[in-house]
Amino acid sequence: MTTSVSVGLLILRVVIGLTLAGHGAQKLFGWFGGPGFTKMQQSLGAQGFKPAWFWTALVVLGELGGGLSLAFGFLTPLGAAGVFGAMTMAIFKVHWPNGFWNSNRGYEFPLSLLAAAVALGFAGPGRFALDTLLGITFPSPLLFIVLAAAALLVDLAGLAISRAPAPAAQASPRAS
Repeated sequence: MTTSVSVGLLILRVVIGLTLAGHGAQKLFGWFGGPGFTKMQQSLGAQGFKPAWFWTALVVLGELGGGLSLAFGFLTPLGAAGVFGAMTMAIFKVHWPNGFWNSNRGYEFPLSLLAAAVALGFAGPGRFALDTLLGITFPSPLLFIVLAAAALLVDLAGLAISRAPAPAAQASPRAS
């Protein structure tokens, strides 16, 4: 891998990773104007995610944990898959009804983060990463694909669980 490609991956990892870690810190600690864990848990519970603490923990793990993993280039396929899962859920549960553009709270921004995570999952962290420094090698992109598929299954389960129940059919009066 050339030095210029490794520098490019480093820049991408750090910017995307720290951006996502910041979003996760908003949800866990309430930093940067975020809701914190309790309010985030209440919000997800109101959206139908049960148990809300579990789904909140997954959001924090995907955003904060995945973001830090990418930023440091440590266990990169796992971090990229966590970000993939968190952004997929965010797109379909929160942003999709608002259309594409971020100005309308659409899915433009989370889709960009998702795409960067997928690119890093396939490309790997590059030479300037803890994975490389520590000699950690993964069967990339195979491991990322397996982990992203698992994240997608978790997302599908969450979307199914959080769907609003169908309105109960009203009993029609019987003709006598």
